[in-house]
Amino acid sequence: MALAQPGLKVLVTGTASDSHTWNLVYLQLFIEELGHRVANLGPCVPADLLTRGCRRHRPDLVVISSVNGHGYRDGLTAVTRLRAEPDLAAVRVVIGGKLGVAGERNPRRAARLLAAGCDAVFDDGDLDQLREFVTALGDGRRHTAVPAGTTA
Repeated sequence: MALAQPGLKVLVTGTASDSHTWNLVYLQLFIEELGHRVANLGPCVPADLLTRGCRRHRPDLVVISSVNGHGYRDGLTAVTRLRAEPDLAAVRVVIGGKLGVAGERNPRRAARLLAAGCDAVFDDGDLDQLREFVTALGDGRRHTAVPAGTTA
């Protein structure tokens, strides 16, 4: 009989147009240090590949990262696609990093991502808030902090 592995199953992914990789490696290590298991889909992940990855890995949480500034647009497409799939509609999804090319926080963008189905938006890559979210989820608690109107 196999013993259940501790921690969450987390899927880390880049966005469709983002070819950056070090952010994904960093996130993987960061989340693993919190005691969770991570599958990393890598950069340039279109929504259909993310959907297949979620079906294959059955994650407790999907972490979408953007460095190139197109995270809002690509993230909106990705989360909308996941929420349209009945078997994936309930998976937790967060997004963070550089979500716009101007490099500034945008509450309207964050609100739209939340309305589309993101469970949290970490604009500018707020790792303290990500740590809190992942820790709360791993402990079976609902994330309750509301940083600048960016979490549901």
